[in-house]
Amino acid sequence: MLRLELTGISKQYPAVRANDSVSLSVAAGQIHAVLGENGAGKSTLMKIIYGAVRPDEGQICWNGRVVQIANPQQARALGIAMVFQHFSLFDTLTAAENVWLGLDQGMALAEVIARIREVSGEYGLEVDPMRPVHTLSVGERQRVEIVRALLTDPALLILDEPTSVLTPQAVDKLFVTLRQLAAKGCSILYISHKLDEIRALCHHCTVLRAGRVTGEVDPTRETNASLSRLMIGAEPPELAHRPAQPGAVVLALHGLSLAKQNPFGTVLTAIDFEVRAGEIVGVAGVSGNGQQELMAAISGEDPRASPGSITLFGQDIAQASPRKRRRLGLHFVPEERLGRGAVPSMSLAQNTLLSRTETVSRGGWIDTAAVRQLADKLIASFKVQAGGPHALAKSLSGGNLQKFIVGREIDAGPKLLVVSQPTWGVDVGAAAQIRSALLQLRDQGCALLVVSEELEELFEISDRLLVIAQGRVAPSVPVADATVAMIGERMSGLWDAGPTRTSGLGHAQT
Repeated sequence: MLRLELTGISKQYPAVRANDSVSLSVAAGQIHAVLGENGAGKSTLMKIIYGAVRPDEGQICWNGRVVQIANPQQARALGIAMVFQHFSLFDTLTAAENVWLGLDQGMALAEVIARIREVSGEYGLEVDPMRPVHTLSVGERQRVEIVRALLTDPALLILDEPTSVLTPQAVDKLFVTLRQLAAKGCSILYISHKLDEIRALCHHCTVLRAGRVTGEVDPTRETNASLSRLMIGAEPPELAHRPAQPGAVVLALHGLSLAKQNPFGTVLTAIDFEVRAGEIVGVAGVSGNGQQELMAAISGEDPRASPGSITLFGQDIAQASPRKRRRLGLHFVPEERLGRGAVPSMSLAQNTLLSRTETVSRGGWIDTAAVRQLADKLIASFKVQAGGPHALAKSLSGGNLQKFIVGREIDAGPKLLVVSQPTWGVDVGAAAQIRSALLQLRDQGCALLVVSEELEELFEISDRLLVIAQGRVAPSVPVADATVAMIGERMSGLWDAGPTRTSGLGHAQT
C-alpha cells in the first residue's frame, strides 16, 4: 500500500525553482532516501509534505486519498512527523516544554516528561527533559527533535539530515530505532548526504538535481561512487593529504579549568594541549562533553579563563576580547549556523561584516561596494548556490550557508582557524571541497583546531587527534597511530587519568 504519493509538485521562489514537477511515492513500512546536492530542493519538498510550505502546483495523496496539507498541525493530525535540519526549538523553554508544544495538549507536562524518559531510554537517545534548550549542544538538540517526533507515533517520519551531529554510536542506535519503526509499518523519508548510511539503511532512493527527479534506484545495489555520480554528476575528488610539517606553537592551553556557566553546562578540568602552525588537530567527543565550553573559551565568547591559561603566539589571550583575538589571527566557525555563524534576516553581504571588517573604515564607514564584492567572491570561490550577495542567509539551504560561513573565515587568511562541525549537512562534493580547503590552509602554514562528531572526517583531515570527555581532554595521538576503537573508548572517558601533558608533536609526557 502506498502511504504517500506526490505527483507533479512544483515550487518557485524569486531566485530559484526549488521543485520542478517532482513525483515520488513511499510505501508503508518503507525507508525511502531522498538524495541530492545542496540546493537540489530536498528540504523544500519535505516542508511541502509537512505543510510548512505550500506548493505552486501538484497533488499529494495520503493513503490513496487526495489531501491539501495547509499547515504542520494538519500534517501531524494525518500522522506525519518531521525532524528539521535547522532545529525548530524555543531556546528559553526546556526540552520537555518544546516536546509538549508539538503534542496533544490534553497530555499533562508531567506525563510528557515521563514519556520522554521512556522513549529516549528505549531508543538510546539520551535526553534530559528538564534542561533549557539554550544549554544544549547541537547534537543534544538533534536528539530532542527526534524524540519529539517519535512521541507522536507517526505513520510517516521525515528526517532531514538526522545524523549530521550525532556520534557513530548514536547513529547505530538510531538505525535500530528506524528499522523497528519500519517493521511496525511506519514509512520513513530519509535525507542524508552520507552515502554509506543510505546504502546501509534505505530500501529505495529518489535522486534530485536542480529541483527535478533524475533517478530512482535501489541503494543496496549501488556504490558510493555510483550514488555520487547520480547526485552531483561526478565522484568527489580524493583529498591530497600530505604529511604535516608542524612549525612553531600557535595556540597553547595550559591547565585550563573553568566552572560551568549554567547548571547544565560542563566543567572544564585541567585542559592542556598545543596546536602548531601547519597542522590540523581534531577534537572528537560525544556531544555535550565540554566542546561548547572549550570553543567559547578559545574564541573569546567566554573570557573567564585564568591569566596565562590560553596563549596565542605566546601572548596571553585568556581574557582578551574576540576582536583582539581576530586581530592576532584567530578566526572561528561556530557549530550553529543560523543565529551564531550568520544572522538569518541579514543578507550574505551584510553577514560578511560579522568577522570581516576590512570593508569598514577606521571612522566606522562601511564600503558597501566592497562588501558586495567580498560576498560575490565567496559565493563564486566556494560554489554557494544563492541568489547573489543580497540573498538573505535564511533563504539558503543548510549546506550552502555552511559553505559560505566556512569560506568567509578561510578567505580571511587566518593564522589559527578554529572550526566546529565544518561539514554539517553538506553534500559529498561540498564536504570534499571544504576539507580540501582546510588542508590547503594547513599547507600554507595555518594552525587548525577542528571539532567534529564525524570520526570519519577527523581521521581524513587531522594530523593529531584529541578526545574530550566529561570536560577533560585525553593526551593527543597521531592519526597514523589511532584506531576507531581507541577513540571510541576515549570518548567514553577511558584513558589513563594520570597527570599528562601533550606536546605539540602528539606525545604524552608524564
